[in-house]
Amino acid sequence: MDTPQRPMLGIGLMIAGMLVVPFLDVCAKVLGQTYPVLEVVWARYFFHFLWLLPLLAWKRMAWWRWPESAGSQGLRGFFLLACTLCFFLSIQSNPIPNSLALLFVAPLIITAFSPLILRERLDLRRAGAAGLGFVGVLIVLQPAADDFQFSSLWALAAGVCYAFYIMYTRQMSQRAKPLMGLMYIAIVGLVGMTLVVPFVWVAPDLQGWGIMALMGLFAAAGHFLIIKACEYAPASLLAPFNYTEIVGACTVSYLFFSYLPDALMWLGIGIICISGIYTSVYEYRRQSVARR
Repeated sequence: MDTPQRPMLGIGLMIAGMLVVPFLDVCAKVLGQTYPVLEVVWARYFFHFLWLLPLLAWKRMAWWRWPESAGSQGLRGFFLLACTLCFFLSIQSNPIPNSLALLFVAPLIITAFSPLILRERLDLRRAGAAGLGFVGVLIVLQPAADDFQFSSLWALAAGVCYAFYIMYTRQMSQRAKPLMGLMYIAIVGLVGMTLVVPFVWVAPDLQGWGIMALMGLFAAAGHFLIIKACEYAPASLLAPFNYTEIVGACTVSYLFFSYLPDALMWLGIGIICISGIYTSVYEYRRQSVARR
């Protein structure tokens, strides 16, 4: 039986999820000052996996069975794993809001590649929004500035990986239940990182284990809220509210690291967000017209 559509509840759940996720980034940044990034990524997936187990048991879902379209599930999980690794590398030496703004190039990448992968038409409005977003990226990066950080390019790489993750998620939206898809992603990340983490392992102390467990909890909770939001409202309607995350990121960065973006950085962040929101709203209206 389909869940009845309740758009306002879906929007509320999406905003809640976007405000939870920045706490995951805070945990990752704190851990990255003491432990190798590969180990931090492993911990993110390991505890994400553990926190999902009781939820799947409650739902009586057989997560251990070999999934349909296993190759596509694995590829989707790989892109999210690559996104996580690149983003954690970026925030290790860059402020979270700055890296997050560059991660938001994902809609621009989707616009550029959707004609090839999703067979979607690229029109002038979407292309114009993508071009505007690229201007915002240049403002955030400030490649000509004396204090340019090459490590910020990791965030751009994360945005590219996240775009491909979203495109594969769109392709597979009808092939697996969202919660099962989330578990498959956790398994791919956990298996992949377990193969490499022994080479860089640093034994965590009790505080380290606690922060790692908290990071996994924030990851599981944030993604669960997003999944529930998509049950009550279409993804195209919810997409603009992804940018609520930048509000949460700026808030936690100020609270934990006493950092706020300067005026030029705010300009770049604003341009990227406006570009992404416009693209999302335009896509929602286009789909609504097509359905009618």
